[in-house]
Amino acid sequence: MQLIPHQDSPRYIRLHPSDNVGVVVNEQGVAKGGRFADGLEAVEGIPQSHKVALQDIAVDGEVVRYGEVIGYALEPIAAGRWVTEAQLRMPAAPALDNLPKATLPAPAVEPLEGYTFEGFRNPDGTVGTRNILGVTTTVQCVVGVLGHCVERVRKELLPRYPHVDDVVALSHSYGCGVAINAPDAVVPIRTLYNISRNPNLGGQALVISLGCEKLQASQLMDGDALTHGMDEEDWLFRLQDSSSGFAGMVEQIMAMIEERLKVLNQRRRETVPAAELVVGMQCGGSDAFSGITANPALGVAADLLVRVGATVMFSENTEVRDGIHLLTPRAASVEVADALIREMEWYDRYLERGMADRSANTTPGNKKGGLNNIVEKAMGSIAKSGSSAIAGVVSPGERIRGKGLYYCATPASDFICGTLQIAAGMNLHIFTTGRGTPYGLAMVPVIKVATRTQLAERWPDLIDVDAGQITSGRMTLEEMGWHIFQLYLDVASGKQQTWAEKHKLHNDLTLFNPAPVT
Repeated sequence: MQLIPHQDSPRYIRLHPSDNVGVVVNEQGVAKGGRFADGLEAVEGIPQSHKVALQDIAVDGEVVRYGEVIGYALEPIAAGRWVTEAQLRMPAAPALDNLPKATLPAPAVEPLEGYTFEGFRNPDGTVGTRNILGVTTTVQCVVGVLGHCVERVRKELLPRYPHVDDVVALSHSYGCGVAINAPDAVVPIRTLYNISRNPNLGGQALVISLGCEKLQASQLMDGDALTHGMDEEDWLFRLQDSSSGFAGMVEQIMAMIEERLKVLNQRRRETVPAAELVVGMQCGGSDAFSGITANPALGVAADLLVRVGATVMFSENTEVRDGIHLLTPRAASVEVADALIREMEWYDRYLERGMADRSANTTPGNKKGGLNNIVEKAMGSIAKSGSSAIAGVVSPGERIRGKGLYYCATPASDFICGTLQIAAGMNLHIFTTGRGTPYGLAMVPVIKVATRTQLAERWPDLIDVDAGQITSGRMTLEEMGWHIFQLYLDVASGKQQTWAEKHKLHNDLTLFNPAPVT
């Protein structure tokens, strides 16, 4: 990364020697006539995080950032001009039929040994970073009753069980009014199945159903040891079976919850290897600094997680699609590369069915933050993946079964991505943002990283990490990566709470349901 210096003068960042645009660093932008340290003069006012042309670019000329073509000029762009979306024609997405596969060996690195955190061991061998009771639901119809119960449990019962962190209703909008036997219905069903088995839930099965819905409780509880040896009435309560009205439903559900709180309250944290971490990475409200500060710092921390033997996943199909040619060479095998391509092809077809394409992803806030199109956004998004070999691919709703760097195939929607990463088995989440968001998850601690110091200072009680220190020179990218890695261990151990946890901020579980709604 080349940073043109001088704190009080116009500054830009150029990420790659072949880039012909730079990103303006100054908080107030650069005024017309402002002169950068290398002599380049701004021919018009350019806002912070937006791009300045570093040389003359002819019509149809390549506009290059990250060393990759992010667009073609629709008009001559003079050096010093503000490069905007209206001036660019977006490149076609990389073809999927002739990509390099497993051709780039991962760099040789020494394993990191001796790193641990304090976690909760589960009967299935996984480790939780929190000790939470999750109450599974089969249909939206039961959410009101269960929500009432959970509110009372938190007020009346949880104070008696101080070693339990929370009780969470695993509520959603699926379960009925859907084509339950459609081929793609497997996605939301296996998502719900695996959410109930997230490491932070401690293996205590409890399902609240209505009784007449299409999604039956047995579809969420059969097939493993979660309910082994238990009678159905021990883990399932159907509202339609109740003969004592609302008050009776509430009392029965609260009694079932309390029995599980007694079990969870006996659990204690113990020292476990850092290899037991399963970290999900995501970005939302991205800006042009996402790919300069926060996401590359997550990439450094991801490489450290791989070195300690942990699991770390990156996601977001539409924000990976334009960088797929950079990822398939890093696959650990041809089979992993083929799996990456398979997920991209599946999502291309999914978007086509909706008469949309990847360009629909970029938001007004992204553009206000200097991102001209999805190509530029994708190049910054994949920086989270670091430099390690990609060990495997997880399809939507499936669970990770190995260690290392994984691609978890999800939509880019913050809420759906987070839900699918929970199903994949993450026990810790990190979320980068340039524009800002109060995003959180009830089941998993969420560390929020600001791409710019200005955001961290405006939201000091929402942002956990200021990655803007990289552009100001207060920390190097490597130092920030190590800082985040250590924060993973502290948050996982319960030594430090994230702001989202302190404020109890969380978004709803949002299932990805490509099957028809009836």
